[in-house]
Amino acid sequence: MHRKKYNISVEATLEVIGGKWKCVILCHLTHGKKRTSELKRLMPNITQKMLTQQLRELEEDGVINRIVYNQVPPKVEYELSEYGQSLEGILNSLCTWGEQHLTKVYGDKSSVLEESVLNEPSV
Repeated sequence: MHRKKYNISVEATLEVIGGKWKCVILCHLTHGKKRTSELKRLMPNITQKMLTQQLRELEEDGVINRIVYNQVPPKVEYELSEYGQSLEGILNSLCTWGEQHLTKVYGDKSSVLEESVLNEPSV
């Protein structure tokens, strides 16, 4: 078995959570279990094919759990695994930085940020 070599450890992090959608999926899952259809509704710009691919990769990396309920019609939910929960600090930091960036670039972040449970102000 050939081991991959990394130049810097952040490469390993980005290999797991990098790309346009994985962090968005993970952020939604920090708020609890979600069905594929719920995730699709929360992320209207992602294609079904891409959502399925990203969920599979996150599951393969052990960051999320896929829960299959034995019922008709079939029901599948996704949740953060215990290992995936260790990413919550990173995800929160990315969200905070993004909000600061939007404010810096646009002034009023609400003019460019969609309404979402993830974008509600902290109390």
